[in-house]
Amino acid sequence: MSPLVRRRLGRVALNSAGVAVLLFAIFPVYWMVATAFKPTDEIFSTEFQPIPLNPTLDHVERVFTKGVAGHSIWTYLFNSAVVALGAVLIGAVIALLAATAVARFRFKLRTSFLILLLIVQMVPAEALLLPLFLMVRRLGLYDQLLGLIVINVGLTLPFSVWMLRTFVAAVPKDLEEAAWIDGAGRWATFWKVLFPLVAPGLVATSIFSFITAWNEFVFALTLLDDPAKFTMPRALQFFIGLRSTDWGAIMAASTLMTIPVLVFFLLVQRRMVSGLVAGAVKG
Repeated sequence: MSPLVRRRLGRVALNSAGVAVLLFAIFPVYWMVATAFKPTDEIFSTEFQPIPLNPTLDHVERVFTKGVAGHSIWTYLFNSAVVALGAVLIGAVIALLAATAVARFRFKLRTSFLILLLIVQMVPAEALLLPLFLMVRRLGLYDQLLGLIVINVGLTLPFSVWMLRTFVAAVPKDLEEAAWIDGAGRWATFWKVLFPLVAPGLVATSIFSFITAWNEFVFALTLLDDPAKFTMPRALQFFIGLRSTDWGAIMAASTLMTIPVLVFFLLVQRRMVSGLVAGAVKG
Protein backbone atom coordinates (compact mmCIF):
# COMPACT_ATOMS: atom_id res chain seq x y z
CA MET A 1 0.00 0.00 0.00
CA SER A 2 1.43 3.35 -1.07
CA PRO A 3 1.90 6.17 1.46
CA LEU A 4 -0.68 8.30 -0.43
CA VAL A 5 -3.37 5.64 -0.16
CA ARG A 6 -2.47 5.10 3.48
CA ARG A 7 -2.86 8.81 4.23
CA ARG A 8 -6.22 8.90 2.44
CA LEU A 9 -7.48 5.88 4.34
CA GLY A 10 -6.33 7.44 7.60
CA ARG A 11 -8.11 10.67 6.72
CA VAL A 12 -11.30 8.79 5.86
CA ALA A 13 -11.11 6.90 9.16
CA LEU A 14 -10.66 10.11 11.16
CA ASN A 15 -13.52 11.84 9.33
CA SER A 16 -15.75 8.83 9.87
CA ALA A 17 -14.93 8.80 13.57
CA GLY A 18 -15.69 12.52 13.78
CA VAL A 19 -19.05 12.07 12.06
CA ALA A 20 -19.88 9.17 14.40
CA VAL A 21 -19.08 11.27 17.48
CA LEU A 22 -21.15 14.17 16.07
CA LEU A 23 -24.16 11.93 15.46
CA PHE A 24 -23.81 10.40 18.93
CA ALA A 25 -23.86 13.88 20.49
CA ILE A 26 -26.66 15.31 18.35
CA PHE A 27 -29.07 12.35 18.47
CA PRO A 28 -30.39 12.97 22.05
CA VAL A 29 -31.08 16.61 21.18
CA TYR A 30 -32.82 15.62 17.94
CA TRP A 31 -34.90 13.01 19.77
CA MET A 32 -35.95 15.61 22.36
CA VAL A 33 -37.11 18.06 19.69
CA ALA A 34 -38.83 15.36 17.64
CA THR A 35 -40.66 14.01 20.70
CA ALA A 36 -41.91 17.51 21.52
CA PHE A 37 -43.90 17.45 18.26
CA LYS A 38 -45.10 13.85 18.44
CA PRO A 39 -48.67 12.99 19.52
CA THR A 40 -48.98 10.97 22.70
CA ASP A 41 -49.68 7.67 20.92
CA GLU A 42 -46.46 7.99 18.90
CA ILE A 43 -44.43 8.86 22.03
CA PHE A 44 -45.49 5.60 23.72
CA SER A 45 -45.33 3.53 20.54
CA THR A 46 -43.03 0.51 20.66
CA GLU A 47 -42.02 1.07 17.03
CA PHE A 48 -38.97 3.18 16.25
CA GLN A 49 -40.20 6.46 14.76
CA PRO A 50 -37.38 8.97 14.33
CA ILE A 51 -39.67 11.43 12.53
CA PRO A 52 -43.13 12.46 13.81
CA LEU A 53 -45.72 10.90 11.48
CA ASN A 54 -48.46 13.28 12.61
CA PRO A 55 -46.72 16.39 13.97
CA THR A 56 -48.67 18.29 16.60
CA LEU A 57 -48.25 21.46 18.65
CA ASP A 58 -50.41 20.22 21.52
CA HIS A 59 -47.51 19.78 23.94
CA VAL A 60 -46.00 23.17 23.13
CA GLU A 61 -49.40 24.85 23.39
CA ARG A 62 -50.08 23.16 26.73
CA VAL A 63 -46.77 24.35 28.15
CA PHE A 64 -47.42 27.94 27.04
CA THR A 65 -51.12 28.20 27.88
CA LYS A 66 -51.47 26.11 31.05
CA GLY A 67 -48.00 26.85 32.40
CA VAL A 68 -46.45 24.81 35.20
CA ALA A 69 -47.77 24.56 38.77
CA GLY A 70 -50.07 27.54 38.30
CA HIS A 71 -47.35 29.84 36.92
CA SER A 72 -46.49 30.88 33.39
CA ILE A 73 -43.53 29.21 31.74
CA TRP A 74 -42.08 32.69 31.27
CA THR A 75 -41.78 33.01 35.06
CA TYR A 76 -39.40 30.06 35.23
CA LEU A 77 -37.45 31.24 32.20
CA PHE A 78 -37.07 34.65 33.82
CA ASN A 79 -35.87 33.10 37.09
CA SER A 80 -33.33 30.96 35.22
CA ALA A 81 -32.11 34.02 33.32
CA VAL A 82 -31.71 36.01 36.55
CA VAL A 83 -29.71 33.21 38.19
CA ALA A 84 -27.55 32.50 35.13
CA LEU A 85 -26.78 36.13 34.26
CA GLY A 86 -26.23 37.02 37.91
CA ALA A 87 -23.76 34.16 38.30
CA VAL A 88 -21.98 35.19 35.09
CA LEU A 89 -21.64 38.87 36.00
CA ILE A 90 -20.59 38.38 39.61
CA GLY A 91 -18.35 35.43 38.81
CA ALA A 92 -16.67 37.24 35.90
CA VAL A 93 -15.70 40.22 38.07
CA ILE A 94 -14.35 38.09 40.91
CA ALA A 95 -12.58 35.64 38.59
CA LEU A 96 -10.90 38.39 36.58
CA LEU A 97 -9.58 40.16 39.67
CA ALA A 98 -8.44 36.90 41.27
CA ALA A 99 -6.77 35.69 38.07
CA THR A 100 -4.96 39.00 37.69
CA ALA A 101 -3.70 38.81 41.25
CA VAL A 102 -2.48 35.23 40.85
CA ALA A 103 -0.81 35.88 37.49
CA ARG A 104 0.77 39.24 38.25
CA PHE A 105 1.70 39.18 41.95
CA ARG A 106 4.07 36.89 43.81
CA PHE A 107 2.91 36.05 47.32
CA LYS A 108 3.29 33.26 49.84
CA LEU A 109 1.27 30.07 49.26
CA ARG A 110 0.54 31.15 45.69
CA THR A 111 1.17 27.65 44.34
CA SER A 112 -0.85 26.15 47.17
CA PHE A 113 -3.75 28.43 46.22
CA LEU A 114 -3.67 27.22 42.62
CA ILE A 115 -3.56 23.59 43.72
CA LEU A 116 -6.46 24.26 46.08
CA LEU A 117 -8.49 25.56 43.14
CA LEU A 118 -7.97 22.27 41.32
CA ILE A 119 -8.89 20.27 44.41
CA VAL A 120 -12.09 22.26 44.90
CA GLN A 121 -12.97 21.76 41.23
CA MET A 122 -12.60 17.98 41.62
CA VAL A 123 -14.93 17.76 44.64
CA PRO A 124 -18.45 16.67 43.55
CA ALA A 125 -21.04 19.39 44.06
CA GLU A 126 -23.33 16.90 45.80
CA ALA A 127 -20.71 16.44 48.53
CA LEU A 128 -21.00 20.16 49.34
CA LEU A 129 -24.80 20.15 49.37
CA LEU A 130 -25.30 19.93 53.16
CA PRO A 131 -22.70 22.53 54.26
CA LEU A 132 -23.83 24.95 51.55
CA PHE A 133 -27.45 24.45 52.56
CA LEU A 134 -26.62 25.28 56.19
CA MET A 135 -24.60 28.31 55.09
CA VAL A 136 -27.46 29.64 52.95
CA ARG A 137 -29.93 29.14 55.82
CA ARG A 138 -27.73 31.06 58.26
CA LEU A 139 -27.29 33.92 55.79
CA GLY A 140 -31.05 34.19 55.35
CA LEU A 141 -30.84 33.39 51.64
CA TYR A 142 -32.95 30.21 51.70
CA ASP A 143 -35.71 30.25 49.06
CA GLN A 144 -34.09 33.29 47.44
CA LEU A 145 -32.68 33.56 43.94
CA LEU A 146 -29.72 35.45 45.37
CA GLY A 147 -28.75 32.38 47.39
CA LEU A 148 -28.79 30.24 44.26
CA ILE A 149 -26.70 32.86 42.44
CA VAL A 150 -24.08 32.79 45.21
CA ILE A 151 -23.93 28.98 45.05
CA ASN A 152 -23.47 28.97 41.28
CA VAL A 153 -20.73 31.59 41.53
CA GLY A 154 -18.91 29.34 43.98
CA LEU A 155 -19.32 26.29 41.75
CA THR A 156 -17.91 27.95 38.63
CA LEU A 157 -15.32 30.25 40.20
CA PRO A 158 -12.39 27.76 40.53
CA PHE A 159 -12.50 26.86 36.83
CA SER A 160 -12.92 30.50 35.79
CA VAL A 161 -9.96 31.69 37.88
CA TRP A 162 -7.70 28.90 36.65
CA MET A 163 -8.60 29.50 33.00
CA LEU A 164 -8.39 33.30 33.14
CA ARG A 165 -5.01 33.08 34.85
CA THR A 166 -3.60 31.65 31.62
CA PHE A 167 -4.92 34.57 29.59
CA VAL A 168 -3.65 37.18 32.02
CA ALA A 169 -0.22 35.55 32.19
CA ALA A 170 -0.05 35.59 28.37
CA VAL A 171 -0.29 39.39 28.26
CA PRO A 172 3.24 40.85 28.25
CA LYS A 173 4.07 42.95 31.29
CA ASP A 174 5.84 45.39 28.99
CA LEU A 175 2.45 46.72 27.84
CA GLU A 176 1.44 47.56 31.40
CA GLU A 177 4.82 49.09 32.18
CA ALA A 178 4.58 51.25 29.05
CA ALA A 179 1.17 52.49 30.21
CA TRP A 180 2.61 53.33 33.63
CA ILE A 181 5.42 55.31 32.01
CA ASP A 182 2.82 57.26 30.03
CA GLY A 183 1.14 58.27 33.28
CA ALA A 184 -1.68 55.74 33.54
CA GLY A 185 -2.59 54.48 36.98
CA ARG A 186 -3.11 50.86 37.91
CA TRP A 187 -6.88 50.91 37.34
CA ALA A 188 -6.53 52.75 34.02
CA THR A 189 -3.93 50.22 32.91
CA PHE A 190 -6.18 47.38 34.02
CA TRP A 191 -9.26 48.56 32.08
CA LYS A 192 -7.60 50.03 29.00
CA VAL A 193 -4.68 47.63 28.46
CA LEU A 194 -5.23 44.32 30.25
CA PHE A 195 -9.00 43.97 30.07
CA PRO A 196 -9.35 44.24 26.24
CA LEU A 197 -6.68 41.57 25.76
CA VAL A 198 -8.23 39.20 28.30
CA ALA A 199 -11.82 39.78 27.07
CA PRO A 200 -11.89 36.68 24.78
CA GLY A 201 -10.96 34.44 27.69
CA LEU A 202 -13.55 36.16 29.87
CA VAL A 203 -16.20 35.41 27.24
CA ALA A 204 -15.19 31.74 27.14
CA THR A 205 -15.42 31.36 30.91
CA SER A 206 -18.70 33.28 30.95
CA ILE A 207 -20.23 30.76 28.56
CA PHE A 208 -19.19 27.93 30.86
CA SER A 209 -20.66 29.75 33.87
CA PHE A 210 -23.89 30.55 32.02
CA ILE A 211 -24.50 26.96 30.90
CA THR A 212 -23.65 25.58 34.34
CA ALA A 213 -26.00 27.97 36.16
CA TRP A 214 -28.76 27.61 33.55
CA ASN A 215 -28.83 23.80 33.80
CA GLU A 216 -28.24 23.49 37.57
CA PHE A 217 -30.90 21.35 39.26
CA VAL A 218 -29.69 19.84 42.55
CA PHE A 219 -29.20 23.11 44.44
CA ALA A 220 -32.34 24.61 42.91
CA LEU A 221 -34.24 21.58 44.23
CA THR A 222 -32.72 21.99 47.69
CA LEU A 223 -32.65 25.76 48.18
CA LEU A 224 -35.92 26.86 46.55
CA ASP A 225 -39.34 26.19 48.09
CA ASP A 226 -41.68 28.78 46.53
CA PRO A 227 -42.89 27.61 43.07
CA ALA A 228 -42.88 31.22 41.87
CA LYS A 229 -39.08 31.27 42.31
CA PHE A 230 -38.32 27.94 40.63
CA THR A 231 -35.90 27.82 37.72
CA MET A 232 -36.63 25.87 34.54
CA PRO A 233 -34.82 22.64 35.56
CA ARG A 234 -36.74 22.69 38.85
CA ALA A 235 -40.06 23.38 37.10
CA LEU A 236 -39.66 20.38 34.77
CA GLN A 237 -40.13 18.13 37.77
CA PHE A 238 -43.83 19.04 37.92
CA PHE A 239 -44.44 17.03 34.75
CA ILE A 240 -43.35 13.85 36.52
CA GLY A 241 -46.17 12.28 38.54
CA LEU A 242 -46.48 9.24 40.76
CA ARG A 243 -48.47 7.26 38.20
CA SER A 244 -47.53 8.84 34.89
CA THR A 245 -45.11 11.22 33.22
CA ASP A 246 -46.06 13.83 30.64
CA TRP A 247 -43.14 13.18 28.30
CA GLY A 248 -44.54 15.41 25.58
CA ALA A 249 -44.67 18.43 27.87
CA ILE A 250 -41.23 17.63 29.30
CA MET A 251 -39.69 17.49 25.84
CA ALA A 252 -41.50 20.67 24.73
CA ALA A 253 -40.37 22.59 27.83
CA SER A 254 -36.82 21.19 27.50
CA THR A 255 -36.68 22.29 23.87
CA LEU A 256 -37.82 25.76 24.91
CA MET A 257 -35.17 25.74 27.64
CA THR A 258 -32.34 25.08 25.18
CA ILE A 259 -33.20 28.03 22.93
CA PRO A 260 -31.73 30.80 25.19
CA VAL A 261 -28.49 28.83 25.61
CA LEU A 262 -28.27 28.27 21.86
CA VAL A 263 -28.89 31.96 21.11
CA PHE A 264 -26.33 33.02 23.71
CA PHE A 265 -23.77 30.64 22.27
CA LEU A 266 -24.37 31.79 18.67
CA LEU A 267 -23.96 35.42 19.68
CA VAL A 268 -20.57 34.91 21.32
CA GLN A 269 -19.17 31.85 19.52
CA ARG A 270 -16.55 33.84 17.62
CA ARG A 271 -15.27 35.36 20.83
CA MET A 272 -15.23 31.97 22.51
CA VAL A 273 -13.28 30.25 19.73
CA SER A 274 -10.71 33.05 19.50
CA GLY A 275 -10.38 33.04 23.29
CA LEU A 276 -9.77 29.33 23.54
CA VAL A 277 -7.26 29.35 20.69
CA ALA A 278 -5.45 32.34 22.14
CA GLY A 279 -5.21 30.67 25.54
CA ALA A 280 -3.87 27.49 24.00
CA VAL A 281 -1.25 29.23 21.87
CA LYS A 282 -0.09 31.99 24.18
CA GLY A 283 -0.29 30.05 27.42
